[in-house]
Amino acid sequence: MKHLLVCAALAAAGAPWTPPAAAQIANLPPEVRAKIAEMGPVLTPDLIRTTMEMFKPLAAAKSLDGIKIDADVSYGPDARNKLDLYRMPQKAAMPVLIYITGGGYVGGDKHSNDAIYANVGIFFARQGLLAINANYRLAPQHPWPAGAEDVGKVVAWAKANAAQYGGDPGHIFLMGHSAGATHVASYVLDPSLHPKDGAGVAATILVSGFYEVTPENLAPNVTAYFGGDAAKYAARSPITHVGDSRVPLFIAVAEYDPPFLEIPSLDLAAKVCARDGKCPRFAWLRGHNHISELASLNTKDDELGRLVLDFIRTEQ
Repeated sequence: MKHLLVCAALAAAGAPWTPPAAAQIANLPPEVRAKIAEMGPVLTPDLIRTTMEMFKPLAAAKSLDGIKIDADVSYGPDARNKLDLYRMPQKAAMPVLIYITGGGYVGGDKHSNDAIYANVGIFFARQGLLAINANYRLAPQHPWPAGAEDVGKVVAWAKANAAQYGGDPGHIFLMGHSAGATHVASYVLDPSLHPKDGAGVAATILVSGFYEVTPENLAPNVTAYFGGDAAKYAARSPITHVGDSRVPLFIAVAEYDPPFLEIPSLDLAAKVCARDGKCPRFAWLRGHNHISELASLNTKDDELGRLVLDFIRTEQ
């Protein structure tokens, strides 16, 4: 119920809020929709595995349609500092979309299976963007702020190299999901993590991230990344730095996100409302869970993709 009340408040405050849209989720097979609803608002290894397996054939059903993929390009010295580029070779001066996947700070990969999350790069390349999917260093070997630092390295790589792949380094957009959204939000909102010339991005898309660390919401994977010193949690929480950045944000959550991911997204949106006197673009993705909201890209349900594309066009 909280999400509907907050969404209504965002709309009343002037937020370009996208209300629940049944048409897109209805394009998915009924058994997939039923299984998502049956699993409910949880995030478990079984939900992740089941959802990815359901969406793998759906996302792989569309051909590459002439899309060129440059895989495992190094953007830094660590073995995890690798990115994949997806593009239509005949295009030039394309906006650049950098996608940072989730994984709970201690896992995750741009190739969770043969289709996910290549589907993200394929979808946006087909729409005329230079799409980049990037991995990053993981906790506990690489604790805070390693993930955010690697986001900055990907942005720096794109600024220096996007043009040779047909991208426009002056129009770079960051998109993060789950832990990836945490790293993206940390990089964009916290000036201490920027290079001297600033974040270097036009706008940011945050999907179901975790933005505030407190002693009450710790889990082993959260502690592995953010550390065990509670006195440092506020400074390491992206939401603390909302007042330090003016990069435009688009925030999205799924209907079946667990509360510990849904509520921080709503709280972040409220903080931006208070900061700007107007609210960020916000979307509530009806019928989706934490994994399906991204796994649905490049399937017959492209709701999130279309919302992101509209946001990018608005912020170019």
